[in-house]
Amino acid sequence: MRWVVSKVNKRLTIQSAAILLAGSTLISSFLGLYRDRILNSMYYDTYKVGLDAYVYAFQVPDFMFFILVSGALSVTFIPVFNQRLATGNKKSAWQLSSSLINFMALTTLVASILIIIFAEPLIGLIANGLDESGRELAISLMRVIAVNPFLFAIATVIASMQQAIGRFTFFALAPTIYNIGIIIGALFFTNGISLFGVQIFEGGIMGVALGVVLGSIMQLIVSSIGLLGLGFDYQFKIRWKNKGFRKVLGLLPARSLDQGMDYFVSLFELRLASHMESGVARAYQQALALHMMPVNLVGVAISTAAFPSMTEHLGSGNVSRFRQELQQILRVIVWLALPIAIITYFTRGFVVSFVKNGGDSLMAGILGALVVAILFRTIYHIAARSFYAQQDTKTPLYISLFSIALNIGLALWFTQSLKMGAYGLAFAQSIVAFVEVVILFGIMQLRIEGGIFDRRMVQGLVKMAVASGLMAFITYGMVQLFQLQSNDMSLSQTLPKFLLIVAVSAIFYVWLGTRLRLGEAHTVSEKMKKIAFSRRV
Repeated sequence: MRWVVSKVNKRLTIQSAAILLAGSTLISSFLGLYRDRILNSMYYDTYKVGLDAYVYAFQVPDFMFFILVSGALSVTFIPVFNQRLATGNKKSAWQLSSSLINFMALTTLVASILIIIFAEPLIGLIANGLDESGRELAISLMRVIAVNPFLFAIATVIASMQQAIGRFTFFALAPTIYNIGIIIGALFFTNGISLFGVQIFEGGIMGVALGVVLGSIMQLIVSSIGLLGLGFDYQFKIRWKNKGFRKVLGLLPARSLDQGMDYFVSLFELRLASHMESGVARAYQQALALHMMPVNLVGVAISTAAFPSMTEHLGSGNVSRFRQELQQILRVIVWLALPIAIITYFTRGFVVSFVKNGGDSLMAGILGALVVAILFRTIYHIAARSFYAQQDTKTPLYISLFSIALNIGLALWFTQSLKMGAYGLAFAQSIVAFVEVVILFGIMQLRIEGGIFDRRMVQGLVKMAVASGLMAFITYGMVQLFQLQSNDMSLSQTLPKFLLIVAVSAIFYVWLGTRLRLGEAHTVSEKMKKIAFSRRV
């Protein structure tokens, strides 16, 4: 067993890790679409209040996880952990890992218990616009989901250890397993649970919450399997005197506040949405989830794969290699993100139809307003990690504080003064995503000798923008040619049209890129030719 796991979970190059993470994110995203499609088909048209309650039930548990663990842990833990391994001090590295597992487990266990106790006032705080039945359901759902921060915290430390040393297989599997658990809950637990012919659980939307817990447990198990063969020496104690542990705790607050404040914006927006008509909270949450798919698929996957290598370059004092790699990764991300954002805008009706049978105009409109956020949120992750690789968590925090204030101000102005409803929330997100990335890279441009945006870099980005702009005409024409019809009510009717539009647009974009002598396009073109040639042979 240990040998098999070690073989599967071997160290990967940046390119292989990025492909693996992107692939697993794609699979997880498809499962997420299927999960949401099931829930929307069951409740969106008939029980919007129930779906809104389900959305609000996640907010505080997720907030606690994001502020205490999530990305905060990986970007603060990995550089310190890698420093210990690079100097051959495995004992200190394992003590650091054990201490973090125990510390995070204890902290989030307390948080989970507090959420269960104070679920009622918490729901009243974030969803005061819900009617009485919606609030009661949200409280019950939150108390079930409250265990998530505890389970996620342990799994995240374990996954970060594997990520730090370039082993991504089980790290990549975890989100997929989590979605499978929720799907099981939606398909089976909603019908009730019987034991020896006795009904022990009535079912309903509460069954989905049980599926969430099941998914969290399964994710923890899968992450733990990935430890086999690493030689991890776990100890059931917190070593407060371990310098690495104290270093991580010192770096953690700034990044945790950054993460938590980003999520605070979502809490604030959903509070505003609770005063709108039933179903708006779910529609907005679905549009946000859809706009995050390409962000996770491209921005998070590539940045996560590159981050350990970036920290190693800086750890060895090779700033020039760090700059070169940052430029290379940024070019790849922009080259992918630009066409994805444009295609998403023109095909937003198709995209929404994948989670809501027959589509939904409100979801599609919100997704269209988030298209700028798709582009810049995808870029954001490599921008932020360039600071984290330098063990600087404070600069992104200060920028986030400004961005959050701007987001809240714009959201209030757009929704309260201009009466733009959920569209106002989405436009505020897009504006802030743009501003945040510009400030981050503006500072990094000044910080690195020679800057990131030299003449070659700028020329490449301009060519990508030109290729994307020309591709937009092709995408628009294809959407007009293969429009959604009123009788397109199933995936078998909408998916072929969508894939054809995407395929033609992508081929044209790559072709334009080769004409403009973009290295990224040339690489893809050559691989496509090899595939076509091998099939002929």
